[in-house]
Amino acid sequence: MSVESRLRGIRRVLAKDDVRALSRRYFVANGFDGTLTTIGVVVGAYLSGITDGTIVIGIGLGAAVGLGTSGIWSVWEIERAETSRAKEHLEAAMLTSLDGTRLTRDLRNGQIVLALAAASGPVLAILVMLSPFLFVGVVYEMFTAVLVSIAIGILLLATVGAYMGLISRQRWYVAAVRMGLAGIVVAIISIVLPG
Repeated sequence: MSVESRLRGIRRVLAKDDVRALSRRYFVANGFDGTLTTIGVVVGAYLSGITDGTIVIGIGLGAAVGLGTSGIWSVWEIERAETSRAKEHLEAAMLTSLDGTRLTRDLRNGQIVLALAAASGPVLAILVMLSPFLFVGVVYEMFTAVLVSIAIGILLLATVGAYMGLISRQRWYVAAVRMGLAGIVVAIISIVLPG
């Protein structure tokens, strides 16, 4: 299958409401994990006495690799199993094989979209939250970078909460506070646990 053909298929499955909804769920859920993990990483790094921003970035990138791989791998396997089962049921009902059909290609393209959404959520959140550590020793000190990173994380969580509140027709500001609160709780727990 050519790249152009694959991209056409991916655009086709992205037009489907169920694929967009699942992509959004995977992206948000895994982005939530990435954000909270990064808050724990940056607080833990600071409390461990790390003063070099590049070391925090290295640790954070390790978390990004782990969570990104977990997202893409787990969702790929979950969706492969689910789509395979759905295809088998359909084949049994139709008394014919669906191999090589547009339906089979759409199922595979849906898997790709969902796996990429699951991986990109945590990776993007972690990269954005690590950005303040590029400026340690140049613009500000380590403590400030930690505070800025935590603030970015809380803002990311609150933004996603507001968006999800709008989608579900709830009060967006209540959803924003609920999501942002998770970041504050993780920061507090990360400070208290080592002591």
